[in-house]
Amino acid sequence: MPKKPSGGGLSPAQQAAKFLGVSVLAGAVLAGLALPAVGALGLAAKGSVESFDALPANLKTPPLSQRTTILDAEGGHIATVYSRDRTVVPLKDISPYLQKAIVAIEDSRFYEHGAVDLKGVLRALKKNAGSGEVSQGASTLTQQYVKNVFVEEAGDDPTKVAQATQQTIGRKIRELKLAIQVEEELGKKKILENYLNITFFGQQAYGVEAASQRYFSKHAKDLDLGEAALLAGIVQSPTRYDPVNDEAEARKRRDTVLHRMAQVGDISVAEAEKAQAAPLKLKVSRPKNGCITATRDASFFCAYVREVFLSDPVFGKTRKDRAKTWNQGGLTIRTTLVPQAQDSVQASLKNHVYKSDSVAAAATLVEPGTGRIVAMGQSKPYGSNAKQHETEYNYSVDAAYGGSNFGFPTGSTFKPFLAAAALERGIPATKEYSSPYDMDYPSPIQTCGQPWINDSNYTVENENEKEVGPYRLKEAMAMSVNTYFVQMLAEIGLCPVSNMADKLHVIQGNGDKLPQNPSALALGSVGMSPLRMASAYAAFASRGMYCTPVAIESISQKVGDKRKSLEVPKSTCSRAMSERTADTVNTLLRGVVDSGTGKAAGLGDRDNAGKTGTTDERRNAWFVGYTPNMSGAVWVGSGSQKVKMRNISIGGVFHQLVFGGAVPGPIWKDAMTGALSGKDAPSFNLVDIPDADKGKDKDKGRDRDRDKGRDDGRNRDRGGFIAGQTGGTTGRGATHGGVTTGTTTAGGVANGGVSTGGPGTGGTDDGGTGDGGTATGGPGTGDTGDGGVATGGLPGVPFRGQANGGEQG
Repeated sequence: MPKKPSGGGLSPAQQAAKFLGVSVLAGAVLAGLALPAVGALGLAAKGSVESFDALPANLKTPPLSQRTTILDAEGGHIATVYSRDRTVVPLKDISPYLQKAIVAIEDSRFYEHGAVDLKGVLRALKKNAGSGEVSQGASTLTQQYVKNVFVEEAGDDPTKVAQATQQTIGRKIRELKLAIQVEEELGKKKILENYLNITFFGQQAYGVEAASQRYFSKHAKDLDLGEAALLAGIVQSPTRYDPVNDEAEARKRRDTVLHRMAQVGDISVAEAEKAQAAPLKLKVSRPKNGCITATRDASFFCAYVREVFLSDPVFGKTRKDRAKTWNQGGLTIRTTLVPQAQDSVQASLKNHVYKSDSVAAAATLVEPGTGRIVAMGQSKPYGSNAKQHETEYNYSVDAAYGGSNFGFPTGSTFKPFLAAAALERGIPATKEYSSPYDMDYPSPIQTCGQPWINDSNYTVENENEKEVGPYRLKEAMAMSVNTYFVQMLAEIGLCPVSNMADKLHVIQGNGDKLPQNPSALALGSVGMSPLRMASAYAAFASRGMYCTPVAIESISQKVGDKRKSLEVPKSTCSRAMSERTADTVNTLLRGVVDSGTGKAAGLGDRDNAGKTGTTDERRNAWFVGYTPNMSGAVWVGSGSQKVKMRNISIGGVFHQLVFGGAVPGPIWKDAMTGALSGKDAPSFNLVDIPDADKGKDKDKGRDRDRDKGRDDGRNRDRGGFIAGQTGGTTGRGATHGGVTTGTTTAGGVANGGVSTGGPGTGGTDDGGTGDGGTATGGPGTGDTGDGGVATGGLPGVPFRGQANGGEQG
């Protein structure tokens, strides 16, 4: 009988402890007798004292959180993600040494007692009552398992974790009753198996399989005696006995476990001494968790898959519900990513744009008719280390999925949507407009509501003064004649274009609908993502059928030792335009890559079509193109939109001026070539569009895809655009009737002014071209001609300007 404290008599806590021991011995607990003085034990619920019998007796065991594996379309590994690194294994796949070691050091009488070890409880309660606090536990493996279930259920909620681990006698009593239920329902072997799979072993490893891989790079079934003893010793204090950070302390703990195993007869003394003399034999494998570890440079695609899971109601009613399923893990996610296509995209990006460049590039490929995303890449690596040029922004997708806040202005790549809307309205492909070099915006232009009025005298102009109509649609698309498309927009109104954008699911990067104004719906002044553009252009490839993009093919989830399939979002296809309209657009855009601004991007071995685009001050350059069986969009620019791509080196190549056909175009060409290698080469259903016979050379071979205006929406020259800038080493053209002579390169004509200069650097095989006009000089040697900045646009709307010699739009 224990001695009384010096004050005489047992304290209330000691009396309760004694009664608890007697109750256990007598079977009173199982009989449901109430415990006296439970309030002193901290056992209260809903503000009132409960009887032991009133405590819930059903332990709701949550599924153990495990690793999630993300696979490509062919079953290849992309990444492993988890909130807790755990792989559940059956007892037969756990080394017998480890099973014996954990029992010996944590609960040597495990197979002899029930849910509670009476001797241990009495010993611990006496010591704790004497000290006035809970300083010693007497938990059996079963009770520890119950506690770990509470911790697992708490997840990452710090308050719930604190409640699950609080050192109170009340919690111990709760554990006791639930442990009784567990012992009755599961039996010793299953309890041991569950315990070894749920327990934390430090270094982010939960369960013996993950711990075995972390410390020894082997399966739990292959652990030898010393390795098993080391892992068993870690459980008591994963931080203190961490062998990675304190090998000496871990070794002492291992030796203690070996000594205990010899004491209880699991091994001989000689075996213990031999194992104690051996080194730890660590072979540490660092955790490979998250999308940052993805193979095939598919980190951004992996992150997109995660965001799709967390955003789509098919995986749960609320984001919290979906996050709980994601963190629980155990998922095997088979995606739409095609290794051949992904490798080709990344190879092209790396070849054309360096990660250290001041600009980035992003490319996405989708499959027409199915919406399957087959590749998604980026020139900047995935991560948060800015010094390594990393970024966690996925420039290929909308902001809601981890992309840019607003997307990127698309320039003239928007013009095919306007053309499709006009064709649907009955405008013939041979439609001719006067297409002057420059003009005021027509006013009013009908919207879906109140007409748009050009009350600020906004103007629009073409690339240079040679671009003077009349033009028909085919030639206007190939040359990207701005005034043509503005006149087309004025005839059909803004509402049909807005409706076409809706049918193609074309929205801004921030999720907003496109504004109804001419700069947005004719000249692509608002921001969108490459995935949006690739999916929209895929509707042309599939003869008018738009399919929502999908990244996930199937998902199965392992719960316990069973696996179940989860529902996944499916692509929804709908008709966006007639087959005739799509076929006509395909014929038009085929001309862009045959002889227009996108000639450098054209594929020689199969039918293909596309459109270039470059925006204000060359902050963005695009190429969006497709074949009948693949569609892709490539964007080049800076995420901050602060870099003007003039006199810039990209991928080790110097560009005086960057435009859609010169940088994004070749990226698209190489990416598509590799992605489609060995694939079928189906043909478009082309339509006959008669060529116009104007009897004059429109210089079709020159890249001149221009959208005018400035991204601040201001027009500094209310009567029209400023056509150039004076002076400078690049010989800018004159402004409004003035005459300026270039200094080193060919000058240009600007609104009536004439300038002359040295050899032009902007032509393909002739003299340079000045802003808005002509230039004289020797043979051109550069990518484009010299240029200035045009201003203008609509209030509050990014309105893209021009720079001479390159296509812009």
